[in-house]
Amino acid sequence: MQQTRFDYDIAPALREDIGRLIEVDLAAGQLFAPTGLLTNDALQDHVPEAVMLQAIEAGDLLKISTQGGAPAGFALISQRGGTLYLDQISVHPDHGRRGLGGDLVRHVFQIAKQRRLKQVTLSTFRDVPWNAPFYGKLGFREIARKDMADWMLELEKIQAESLDVSQRCFMVRKIGWL
Repeated sequence: MQQTRFDYDIAPALREDIGRLIEVDLAAGQLFAPTGLLTNDALQDHVPEAVMLQAIEAGDLLKISTQGGAPAGFALISQRGGTLYLDQISVHPDHGRRGLGGDLVRHVFQIAKQRRLKQVTLSTFRDVPWNAPFYGKLGFREIARKDMADWMLELEKIQAESLDVSQRCFMVRKIGWL
């Protein structure tokens, strides 16, 4: 367990956290409602429980919680194309604007180092303040379309079913572990 700011801890998520993590996901998703970037169906959607269970078993679902309390946010990661991919990060709006998202991302950097992966990648909205600009402050840079890996192009096709991918970009941050 990693101690973080404001009496929050980061730890691997547990099966018993799933209900609260779904609540966090749904609440955080509502922040996108005013942007018009997600369909109504997408706003009502959350990471499926089966995906969370699989990620818990793989050690790929992290939670950030108040000490001794319920999860306030999570990061879902996976290995793709030799990188550690940040599938999703969500923080409940009641716990927002406290640096928890940044703490989760920095913890993901540490996991990438432990797994001896040289990059963390993600896909995000280019102009939403808590998306690409946020990640840019953490050292991520946009990947030019011509430099996107095949798996990124395939993932983009899946995202296009519920998102306006013209407003999105893939980003990368190099991780030094040598």
